[in-house]
Amino acid sequence: MSANKAVLVTGGAGYIGSHIVRQLREAGRSVIVLDDLSEGHAAAVGDARLVRADFADRTSLDSILGGGEVSAVVHMAASCLVGESVSHPARYYENNVVRTLRLLDAMREHGVRAIVFSSTAAVYGEPEAVPIPEEHPTRPTNPYGETKLAVERALAWYHQAYGMRYVSLRYFNAAGAHPSGELGEDHEPETHLVPRLLRAALHGGPPTPIYGTDYATPDGTCVRDYVHVVDLARAHVSALEGLEGGRIEAEVVNLGNGRGFSVREVVEAVARVTGRTPPTVPAPRRAGDPAILVASSERARARLGWEPRLAELETIVATAWAWHASHPHGFDDRREGPGPSHPGD
Repeated sequence: MSANKAVLVTGGAGYIGSHIVRQLREAGRSVIVLDDLSEGHAAAVGDARLVRADFADRTSLDSILGGGEVSAVVHMAASCLVGESVSHPARYYENNVVRTLRLLDAMREHGVRAIVFSSTAAVYGEPEAVPIPEEHPTRPTNPYGETKLAVERALAWYHQAYGMRYVSLRYFNAAGAHPSGELGEDHEPETHLVPRLLRAALHGGPPTPIYGTDYATPDGTCVRDYVHVVDLARAHVSALEGLEGGRIEAEVVNLGNGRGFSVREVVEAVARVTGRTPPTVPAPRRAGDPAILVASSERARARLGWEPRLAELETIVATAWAWHASHPHGFDDRREGPGPSHPGD
């Protein structure tokens, strides 16, 4: 593979995807973004080429992959809400498994043999050990995790049968925003904790629900490993370099800080950063939510040469706050119509 060739980023107009596109462009790579803009924003892709289409649309894939311009794919586009996956599993199997197989088959047929796949810590289910190593048993407690695990297993078989090289990156909780203030998290409706709290601090509005206050954790709320979105994006560039340089053939890697913070600790960090205490309200547990998810990052350090640089919770919250304060109404472009969302969004 040639580093002079383009990288195709599916879902590259989404929250994490747009940060990956920025990192790739800063590394000197040519980037093609394939996104239907159902959840993403054209304004977020910068100077990258944007193809507005569904990531599994065969006509679009043949056009992008058929000319030999693309050497690798970063696959971000997916449905990614845990609670929704429990209510609508068919949608998640269709979007995350069936359509991803269409993408993999188009890659295979056009000779594109390298992919970085956006996976999730949800593949583990309830952890037996914390921090969670990649060797931990995979027993997802929701269809979102099940569908991501199904793709991971397919990648292993595609590697064996077709020589497809891959890195599957198991994200923990992506948060924060680009330090430039130009990229951030903009969804409607917003479902993730940090931006919901920041929006409440900025605009007021209804209290943010705390889903579960009776977990077996120090303060009764869920504990999560928050990793800055820029650190997450850097790991994708490292994974691509490993694939292109021949150092990596097939790998599964956690991406997290290796430390956990409870929901209440995040609320307190938002209050310190903004000077405003966002209102919250206790709510029942969400189906499929494990009590604690914290990553072991040893393999990421060893295989990717990666470690988080923006690891402090207040740093993560502060960059997100800078984005929301400077973009009170998000990006200028507006969403149009239904469609799959992007992981980490």
